[in-house]
Amino acid sequence: MLYPELFKQLEAVRWNMDTDIPWDKFDASLLTDDQARTIKMNAITEWSALPATEMFLRDNRDDSDFSAFMSVWFFEEQKHSLVLMEYLRRFRPEMAPTEAELHEVRFEFDPAPALETLMLHFCGEIRLNHWYRRAAEWHTEPVIKAIYETLSRDEARHGGAYLRYMKRAMSKFGDEAKAAFAKVGVLMASARRTAQALHPTNLHVNAKLFPRDTIQSRLPDPQWLEHWLDKQIQFDAVWETKVVERILHNMSLLMERSFASVQELNRFRKEVTARVAATVEGVTPKLA
Repeated sequence: MLYPELFKQLEAVRWNMDTDIPWDKFDASLLTDDQARTIKMNAITEWSALPATEMFLRDNRDDSDFSAFMSVWFFEEQKHSLVLMEYLRRFRPEMAPTEAELHEVRFEFDPAPALETLMLHFCGEIRLNHWYRRAAEWHTEPVIKAIYETLSRDEARHGGAYLRYMKRAMSKFGDEAKAAFAKVGVLMASARRTAQALHPTNLHVNAKLFPRDTIQSRLPDPQWLEHWLDKQIQFDAVWETKVVERILHNMSLLMERSFASVQELNRFRKEVTARVAATVEGVTPKLA
C-alpha cells in the first residue's frame, strides 16, 4: 500500500495556517479590490475538491489504498480554500465567499474511467503548481504571495503522489494503464493549442447540467479564469510551455521512453492503444 508512506511524507512537510503564514506582514496598500476578487474565485475553485473527492471515492470503491489517500489529499486541498478565505476574512471580509457560493460548485460528476481520471488530476496538479507560482509573482502583497507559494508546493507534492499511484497502476494493468495515461496526456499537453488551458475545473463533467457542468461555469463570475490567466497573472505561452514540458518529462519517466513533443507522445498512444485492442476485450480497469 502507498497510503501509509504518503501520509508520513506529506505529514512531515505540512504547514500550519497560524504559524507558517506571515499574517503580520500584511500591507493593505499592496492589495487591490481586483486582486481580492481573484483570491475569492480561487477559494471557491479550491472548494471543488469536495465533489472531486466524492467522485474518486465512488469510482474507486474497490481500491481502499487510493481511497484512504483521498483523506490526505482532500484535507490539504480544502485547507487551500480555507487559507484563502481566512486571508479575505482578515483583510477583505466583504469579499469572502458565502456558503451558498461554495456549495454551488458541489455537484455530482459523471462516472469516468478511473485511470483516465487519475491522469487528468495528475496533470491538473502540475498546471496548478505553475498557475500558483505565477500568481505569487503577480501579487505584490507579501502575505498572499507567501500563501500562493505555499499552495504551489502542495500541488507539486500532490502531483508526485498521483504519479506513485500511476506507477502502481502500470504494474497492475500494463498497456491498458499506459493507453489511458497517454490519451489524457496528449489532451492536457495540447492545451496551448486550444482556446483555453485545460484543467479539471473547466472540463465538462455532468452532461445533464450542461452548460453549467463545470466548476468554472458555476463560479460567481464564469469568465474569471480566462481573465485571471490572460490579463492578470499573464500565464502566457512561455508558462504554458513549462506545463507541457513537465507533463512530457513525467510521461517519459513513467513510460521509460523519451517524449520530446506532444506528437511523439501521441504516436506512443496509438502504438499502445493498438496493442490493447489486439490483446484485450474488456472494460477500462479500476485503479485496484
